[in-house]
Order: sequence, then structure tokens, then C-alpha cells
Amino acid sequence: MASATWQLRVLDARAPDFDAALSALLDRDRALDQEVERTVDTIIEAVRHQGDQALVEYSNKFDGLAVTLAAELELPTQRLQQALDTIPGKQREALSLAAKRIRHHHERHKLESWQYTEADGSVLGQQVTALDRVGLYVPGGKAAYPSTVLMTAIPARVAGVAELVMTVPTPHGEQNELVIAAAALAGVDRVFTLGGAQAIAAMAYGTKTVPAVDKIVGPGNIYVATAKRKVFGQVGIDMVAGPSEIVVICDGSVDPDWVAMDLFSQAEHDELAQSILISPDGGFIEQVRQAIDKLLPTMERESIIRQSLAGQGALIQVQDMDQAVDLVNRIAPEHLELLVSHPQDWVAHIRHAGAIFMGRHTTEVLGDYCAGPNHTLPTSGTARFSSPLGVYDFQKRSSLICCSQTAATELGRVASVLARAEGLTAHARSAEYRIRDD
Repeated sequence: MASATWQLRVLDARAPDFDAALSALLDRDRALDQEVERTVDTIIEAVRHQGDQALVEYSNKFDGLAVTLAAELELPTQRLQQALDTIPGKQREALSLAAKRIRHHHERHKLESWQYTEADGSVLGQQVTALDRVGLYVPGGKAAYPSTVLMTAIPARVAGVAELVMTVPTPHGEQNELVIAAAALAGVDRVFTLGGAQAIAAMAYGTKTVPAVDKIVGPGNIYVATAKRKVFGQVGIDMVAGPSEIVVICDGSVDPDWVAMDLFSQAEHDELAQSILISPDGGFIEQVRQAIDKLLPTMERESIIRQSLAGQGALIQVQDMDQAVDLVNRIAPEHLELLVSHPQDWVAHIRHAGAIFMGRHTTEVLGDYCAGPNHTLPTSGTARFSSPLGVYDFQKRSSLICCSQTAATELGRVASVLARAEGLTAHARSAEYRIRDD
């Protein structure tokens, strides 16, 4: 078996050319594939104008189905419950425990309405309401993700969303029982065996069969991500997610095999995933490199992991932990593992990361499935300004303003001056009408 690491970057942060090498490593600019753009544009327009007919044609073409009516793409409610009832007991127990932990964590996210009364009797505040209908996109190509069902549906339910619509592709008609069972467990209302850009378009604009939603959440391939970006504005979206990422900071106090497998855990998602180890211990980095060589041939997804590590992976030696933290804040990774002896000493210095896994026993994988916090996280450096999916993504806020006559007079004078300064006479006069001259 050929070595997995002969192509794996080993970088030294102390080297004069390191900044250029790191910039090249972090160049996650997936220049828009013009062919993908054209294909997605065509699909969206077809779904908008041809509705169900386009869904039938694209499902048969791309997923190898043989349906004649869009109604055939919807799974009956009893089918969802049947899957939950018939999956192996250990799987049902694991799903249930994960759902319980996810729900418990997300219940702490809920925003509440509030008001306060000023001295003159005016009432100001904020009213929080849930979205009416949300669309959940669940991947179903290279792998099926029941965990994504739980991570998207449960926060929406906790938020109070009235209706959940889920789409999941079923290539050649193969339905994943665990995904369907997770939909039943999480309280999804309607499930359509629909994927790709056509699923996004259907949920954004609606067809006779698939209802239009208010927001679409969930990961997908480049066609899904491109479609989500294009329909934003017609509907809300959670984010335009890129390939999965992990950065591991390790002080050398963890078994190298553990670290190698943690890097593999993201690399196995797809060839564009990124796995990076940062350590001040050069000897430990070499031990991890050897562990990668040893363990890679044992992996079922060896080819995907190999390509991911060769294309986007790196082992980086730094001067010290301070430099390691500085690098993390520059990278702003989706997942960060702090595999160090005293993680609490360093976590406060991390400004940019989607999720932080603290301590040598805390593998990122636990966050993927059952720890409780959401696994839908910002990628491609967007952790600089974005947050994990949460209940707050399914709630919206309305400002409440109720002025007393005294406040209308006092504030009206202020508004009048500012409105006239902006040249908006109608604004000024609307405020002035309510000014009481005593």
C-alpha cells in the first residue's frame, strides 16, 4: 500500500515562507463552476415555471427513479412511523438518546418576548415568534445522515415552528431507514424523496405538491449550496456551507493514533474536506504522520481520506501554544479540538471557531451525533462572523413601540428635526401632527 503521507504537507510556522504556504492552504475559494451555475439556473427556472413536472423529470434523470407523478415523491406518514418501529433496537435507542440530548441543549437557546414601560407611560419591547414553515434538506448521496435530521428538525420544533418539510434524495429508490426513522422521531411533518437543486427550488417557490417554506436549512453538495445561494431572498437560508473542516491543537499529550483518527473523521466526508494538526512538538507531529501511514489502509473510505489529506490537509509545527491559538483565529475552523492538558486555559483566547471540543477525551465526533450542541456549523472561515445553527435561527423578532402622548410630543420634535435634515418632509409632518402644544 502506498504511503498516505508522502504528499501530506508538513509546515513549520517559524519558516520565512510560512505565511505564503498557509495562505495557499486556506485558499478555499471554490471559484464558481460556470457549468454548475448554468445547470442550477436551468433547474430553478424549470421548477418555478413547470412545477411538479420538472420535479418528476429531474428525479428520474438525476436519481434514477421511475415516477410519473410528483405525489409519488412524498412518503406517507405511516411510512415514517414504520421505519422508527422496525429499525434495530440499538439504533432506535441511540437515536432517542441523541434526540433527548439535542433537545435538552437547544431548549436553553429560546429567545423570549419582553417589554418595559418608560416613566411617561410609553411601552417598548420585542416580540419573538417562530417561523411558520421550514424546509430541511438532508443529504442522501455519498452517505446518509440521520444526525442531520435531528440537528435541524429538533431546534425548529423547540422554537415552535408549525410545519417541517424535509427533502432527502433516494438514489435509485434506495431509502435509508435510519433517516426516515429520525424524521419520525424528530416530528417532521412531510418528507419528500427529492434532492439536489430541484429540491431547494421546490421548497423556495413551491409547487402543487411541495409547499413553499419560509427558510431552508441543512447541508448539501455544490449544486445544493449554489441553489441555496440563488434562492436567498425568496426564502431565508441557514448558510452556504462548504466542505467539512477540523483543526486539532495538540500539546503531545494524546495518543498519536487518536489524533490521526480525529483527522480522518473529517477527511472521510469528501475529497475537499480539510484536516489540520497544529502542535509545538515536532516529534509528536512525526508520530502522528506515522500513525496516519499505519491506520489509513484500514479505513473503508481510504481513497477519499487520502485525497482529502493530500489536497487540503497539513501538519503544522508552531513555536508555542500562543502561536497555535493565533493560527486558529486566522483559520476560523468549523471544528476545533483543543487536545491539551488544560483546555480551559486556552479556550477564552479562541475568537473564531464554529465549535470547540475541549480536552483529550472530547472527540469532535461526539458533537456530530449526540453531545447536544448543533453540528450545523460555519465553514470556510465564516466562523469569523457566523454561529452554529440554533433555535434562534427559527425565531424572528418584531420590535414593539407604543408611545404615550407625552412621548409622541417629545420624540416628535426630535424626529421632525432629523427628518427635515434628511429632506423628508412627509416624515417630519407625520411626527409634527402628533405634537401637543400645551
